[in-house]
Formats: sequence, C-alpha cells, structure tokens
Amino acid sequence: MNEALASARLSAWPYWMTITFVPLVVLAVTQGGWYILLIPFYGWVLMPLLDMVLGKNLRNPDPETPDKELFWFRLLTWVWFPIQFCLVFGTLYYLSHFGSYRWYEVLGIMFGIGVTTGIVGIVYAHELMHKASRFERHLGDLLLALVLYGHFRTEHLLVHHPWVGTPRDTVTARYNEGFHRAFFRILWQGPGSAWRAEKAMLSRRNRSPFHRSNPIWKYLMLAMIMLAVAFAIGGWFAVGLFIFQAFIAIWQLELTNYVEHYGLTRKYLGDGKYEPVALHHSWDSAHHVSGLLLINLQRHADHHLNPMRRFPLLQIYDQSKVPQLPTGYPPMTFMAMIPPVWRRVFNPKVRAWRRQFYPEIEDWGPYKTWSYPMPKGVD
Repeated sequence: MNEALASARLSAWPYWMTITFVPLVVLAVTQGGWYILLIPFYGWVLMPLLDMVLGKNLRNPDPETPDKELFWFRLLTWVWFPIQFCLVFGTLYYLSHFGSYRWYEVLGIMFGIGVTTGIVGIVYAHELMHKASRFERHLGDLLLALVLYGHFRTEHLLVHHPWVGTPRDTVTARYNEGFHRAFFRILWQGPGSAWRAEKAMLSRRNRSPFHRSNPIWKYLMLAMIMLAVAFAIGGWFAVGLFIFQAFIAIWQLELTNYVEHYGLTRKYLGDGKYEPVALHHSWDSAHHVSGLLLINLQRHADHHLNPMRRFPLLQIYDQSKVPQLPTGYPPMTFMAMIPPVWRRVFNPKVRAWRRQFYPEIEDWGPYKTWSYPMPKGVD
C-alpha cells in the first residue's frame, strides 16, 4: 500500500467511532436497567462535552482527492446497513423471545435503537443517496426502509436541494415556526411532495406516475419487507416496536433538518423564481467530535453547493460567508425541542443574518406568506 493510501486509512479511523454504538446497544438489550440510558447519554451528552474540550476542526481537505484514497471512508457507510439490520431485528428477536423487561424498559431500549438508526443510519443513508453508484443508492434505500422513510430520498433530492429556503421546500423551517409544528407539517406534507416530484419526473418521460419505474413503489416494497421480517420475528408486538424505533429515528432526522435551515430564505426574484442556492443558506458547525459522529453533515453549506462531494472532503467556511451555530447539532436539536428558548436565541440570529446578507431588503413582507405570527413577548 502506498503512502497516500496508508495515510487515508489512518485519517478515516476517527469516523469509525460510530461503530461504538454497537456495544452500547448490546449492553442495553442484554442488561436493561440503567444501561438503557447509555445510548442517549453517548449521543446527547458525551459528544457535546467532547466538543467543548476538543473544540472545532477548521481544516479543509483537498476537495480533488481521488476516490481510491477514500476507500476506508466509503467502507464505513457500506458496512452500516448489515450492522443496523442485525441490531434492529436482533433486538426485536431478543425482546420477543428472551427479554423479561418492564414495558418502560422495552420502550427505552427501542428508543435507544431509534436514536441509533436516526443519528447514524439516516445520516449514512443521506450520504449514500447522493452518490452516482447504484450500489450505494440501494444501500441508502435499505437504510431508509429500516425506518419506514423511503420517500425521504425523493423528497430530499428532488425537492429539498433545488428548493431549499423557499416555500416549495417542505423541510425548510419557517422563521418563527416551532419544531413541533414543523415536524407534524413535514410528516403530513412530505409523502405527497415526494409523489408529486416523481410524477413530474415521469411526466417528462411521457410515463404515468403508476409506472413501475417510480421509485415510490420500491420504497413501499422495502418497507413492507421490513415490517414482514418484524412480524415473522415477534408478531404484532415486534411490528409495534419496529414502528416505534422508526418514529424516533424520523424525529431525530427532522430535528436535524429543522436546525440546518431555520429561518434562512433565498431572495425572491419575482415570477416564481429565486436566487441560486448559496453558502449562506445553511447553518454550519465546525465542532470536531460531533462532526465525526455525523460524518461532516454539519458542514452543510458546502454539501448544498456540492451535493455529490463525499463527506471527508466537505469544506468549512468562516462566518463572513456562512452563518454559524454556537455548538454542534446535538445541543441545538435539544434546544429546538423547547420552542420559546429556540426563538429567544435564534430569531435575533436570523434577523442579524438578514442584515448581513440582504441589507438591501428593508421589507420582508413577501416572505410573511410562509412565516408564522410572532408569539407575544418575543421580538
């Protein structure tokens, strides 16, 4: 192995820290009790503490690094599906046939599984769905099937990326819109938005939306297979637990989506057109440890400008170009769960962002059609 490949392998190992979720899940499932708390503690408490200690990673790799030097980074995303498959269905088998836990311990274990499939599984699916390789895109679909959210691929690629920061994007959090309201709006609007996007794509090929090439059918088929596996393992009890972990994973995903673009809007040019997506249409974070855990998802501005770029090559920018989060994603998503606190902290940041990047816009009235009324006592 040449020196470049050896160096790439060494630099990839820190990202493999996500594998440490595996022994935490095994301990929670086999031991129960306080061990169940290890998973949320690891993701929501320990990671932010390590971020405080180790600070930010402001280094930018060479974006022209060839794929052959990124093998160990790519391998991490490839091996996670079989690992997650075993964690989810192995847990369902254990709880259905051997576990003798109280109901709240069972739910606690599946909550931890959902945190894992959300923090790791959906983030890896997001990385894979953006790649040209059919193998990688299929792996992404399998990971999304494990959380019953297959339409996310269509919604993300055909709606979110071209329409981020506009009313047409379902997941861009509107200024002053609390997370809980945004979450249920997205759950309600997302599937229909994905269907309409695929329908439009097929229409351009003179095909019906019910044509077999519509990937929505693939998403539904894979979801049914996963539910059937759960039923075969433990009947309706296992199916219910499987759906519960999927809901927790989706909740984790949409918390992240909420934080990534809250209140950031693209300039309306009239006639239904918006300015091109720019770096300043995403909130960024360069915090080191959470960046490793989330395979650089926090370098989100560069991802929107270069969506095919692999995660180890994503760039970070200073606040003159990109609005910065005060911490990594985990504390921000926790704050988002408390809308009054979130608004108190982030509404002033959004207004400062408007002054910084759009000083020529004095009247934000045209954007009020997709904003929410200001609560009393919040400026």
